Amino acid sequence: MFLLADCRSCFASCEQIYRPDLRGKPVVVLSNNDGCVVARSREAKALGIPDLEAFYKIQPLLRQHNVTIFSSNYALYGDISNRVMTTLSRFSPEVEIYSIDEMFLDINGVLEALADYGQTIKQTVWRDVRMPIEVGIAPTKTLTKIASHAAKKISKLNGVCVLDQPHKWQWVQQRLPVKKIWGIGSRFARRLNALDIFTAYDLANADPKQLRKQFNINVERTINELNGIACYSLEQQPPARQQIFCTRSFGSKLTTLAPLEQSVSGYAARAAEKLRAQNHTVKTLQVFINTSPYEPDYYSRSCTIKLPFATDDSRFIIHHARKGLRKIFQANRRYLKAGVGLVELQDKSFQQHDLFHPGQPLQSAQLMAALDTINRRYGQGSAYIGAEGSSKRWKMRQQYLSPGYTTRWSDMPRVRC
Repeated sequence: MFLLADCRSCFASCEQIYRPDLRGKPVVVLSNNDGCVVARSREAKALGIPDLEAFYKIQPLLRQHNVTIFSSNYALYGDISNRVMTTLSRFSPEVEIYSIDEMFLDINGVLEALADYGQTIKQTVWRDVRMPIEVGIAPTKTLTKIASHAAKKISKLNGVCVLDQPHKWQWVQQRLPVKKIWGIGSRFARRLNALDIFTAYDLANADPKQLRKQFNINVERTINELNGIACYSLEQQPPARQQIFCTRSFGSKLTTLAPLEQSVSGYAARAAEKLRAQNHTVKTLQVFINTSPYEPDYYSRSCTIKLPFATDDSRFIIHHARKGLRKIFQANRRYLKAGVGLVELQDKSFQQHDLFHPGQPLQSAQLMAALDTINRRYGQGSAYIGAEGSSKRWKMRQQYLSPGYTTRWSDMPRVRC
C-alpha cells in the first residue's frame, strides 16, 4: 500500500503558520514579480478567486473581499517543506519526495487500521509543523492521487481517504473527470473524450493494449494502476536532470549591459550550484534575453556556447555566460527577462577526459565545495561570485514579501511572556 501526504494550499498555509491571525481568512500568494495568483487558501477559493489569474486584473476583487496578499517567499516555503518531509519520514523507511508539497510513503506492513494511521500522520504534521495536509491511501500511486483528491473534496472523510477495495475506488472514479487523473492532463483528455472516455472509470475499463497503440505505454500503465495493479514504484533517489535552466523576469526593465551581466552571472551561479548538487559537469551552455512581447519591436535572442572542457566551476560558467550575453545584447532596448541553461551534462562518475586538455583543475572542485558549504550553513547568498553584484536592482519585484521567519535572524518571531 502507498500513502500520499499532500499539503493543503501549501504556499498559503506556509504564510499562515507564522500569522495564525490569518487562519480561516482568505489568503493568496503571487508568482515571481507579483505577476499572477499561484496559491489560494480554502477561503479564497470559496470567494471565486481564480487560479493563475493576472494580479492586476483581480486586484479590485481582492481588495473588495479584504484578501491578504503575499509575494512568493521561496526560502520560507522550502524550509517549511523540509520540516514537513522530515516529519513524514518518521512513518516509513521508504519515501519519495514527489514535490515541494507532496510525499509518497510505502506503508506495507502497517498493522493499524489504515484510516486511523492516516489520521495519526495528519495530526502529527499539524502538531509539529502546523501544516494542514490531506492523506490518500491506496494500492497504487495513481490511486493514491485520486484518494488524496477525494480527501480534499469530501468533507466527511476528515482529510483522509482510503481506497483499499475495488468498489471504493470505482465509486470515486465514476465521479472524477479523466483530465484529473495523474499523468493524463487536458491534451490527452480531449483525445480520450473523442473515444467516449470521460471519467476515470471509463478509462479504467478501456482496453489497455488498444490505447497503448493509440497513445503510449504510460497510458497502459495508468489503466493498470486504476485497477489496483502497481506499475510505479517509489523513486527514493530522484533522477538527475538532463538540463538545468535558471531564468527570471526582472522587477524593472533593464536597458544597459552592466545589470544584465549581473543577472546572467547570478543565474549562471545558481545553475552551477544545482549542477554540483547532482554531481554533474557541463560542456555546453545557453544564454538568452528578451524584451516584452507586448511592446513594439519585440527582441529575443539566444546564444549557445561550447566550453573547452566539462566543468562545474561557477567562475568558469559565469565567464562564458557573460561572453555569450555580449554577443546578443543590443543597446536601446528594454529587457524584461534573461536566463542561463546548462544543456550538455555529464555525470562526473563516468566523465571522459580530453587527451589534449588537462580539464578542470583540482583547486576548482575544492573552492566550489567550500562555497557550497558556506551557503548551506549560513544561507543562500552568504558567499557569492563578485560578478553577481551586490546591488541587484534587477531583482524580481516582491512588494508583499513576508519576513524570513525561519531563515533570517532579524526576522525571527519574538514571543513576549
